Amino acid sequence: MRDGQKSTALRAGDGPAALTTKDGKPVVVKRSNRRRRTVSAGWRDGEMVISIPGHFTAAQEREWVARMVARLEAKPDADVGKRKVRSDEALMHRAAMLSGRYISGNPCPESIRWVSNQNGRWGSCTPARGTIRISDKIEGMPQWVIDYVILHELAHLVVPGHGPDFWDVLAPYPDLARAKAFLDGAAFAMGRGLNDSGRDLLDDDVED
Repeated sequence: MRDGQKSTALRAGDGPAALTTKDGKPVVVKRSNRRRRTVSAGWRDGEMVISIPGHFTAAQEREWVARMVARLEAKPDADVGKRKVRSDEALMHRAAMLSGRYISGNPCPESIRWVSNQNGRWGSCTPARGTIRISDKIEGMPQWVIDYVILHELAHLVVPGHGPDFWDVLAPYPDLARAKAFLDGAAFAMGRGLNDSGRDLLDDDVED
């Protein structure tokens, strides 16, 4: 399910001064009215994408863009690319292990990968295609939390919705309640806001 986020983007060359990194890679700044306090940045298709709250002033935008560009430039692009490839491969292996251990029927996705463009959810799944995307914002969280997010998306390959049958699929995971509570707390700390059971971030993740 799409999160309905409205955003505007400024690309290199759109304004009087092109936004680029030191080595000439394009910088794209995206404003979102749904984003309140958090700022995120990552590489996507050769561009550095920086997402900021829609209410930021021009001065705040300049400050945070400069800060995030400097932070990402501290990590060589080649190293980031290598880490991403290894991480996606490791993610698929982890998903296969978790599926076999905790989910009856051992569902296997066609693909599962880390993404940096999911600002309104921890993970998402397209059951019809068998594809899963995991937000890179959880990479630094405890492994038992990451495992829950992976399992949550794998479970959607068995049950697309979020009814009792869906939670029955996840019941064998011993850290289910603890992981859900951890993510609720993380969402609150990041200022994203929550409704019942964190649905903005994880439960509303199935795309048609």
